[in-house]
Amino acid sequence: MLKQHRRALAWLVALACIAGAVIALFDIETPLRPFLISLFLLVVPGAAVVGLLRDRDPLAALSVGAAASLVLNVLLAEAMLLFDAWSPRAGVATVAVLGGFMYVLRVLYRGNRMQTEQGARAR
Repeated sequence: MLKQHRRALAWLVALACIAGAVIALFDIETPLRPFLISLFLLVVPGAAVVGLLRDRDPLAALSVGAAASLVLNVLLAEAMLLFDAWSPRAGVATVAVLGGFMYVLRVLYRGNRMQTEQGARAR
């Protein structure tokens, strides 16, 4: 039962993050805009990093994910200000691309590990 609630919560957060990205990229005005965009910017990089650290202590992985999310957003904002290229749309798109890249790394890492485990079992 608890696993179903966790899965439902994960889907709800994922859909809210997707909605935040769409709202920012297409400049849609809604009262939920600040909340959804902030949720996207804070959750996506952190979730991607936590996914890469899945074999670690859950609290440590969550702490590292939260710190990585804040660091990524601050560095991105500083870079955009430094190069005089401030654009909220570009910031959201960059976070989405980096999150997607880390997701691909996670899938590749998991696939490599699964093959290794299967090879070890066959011996």
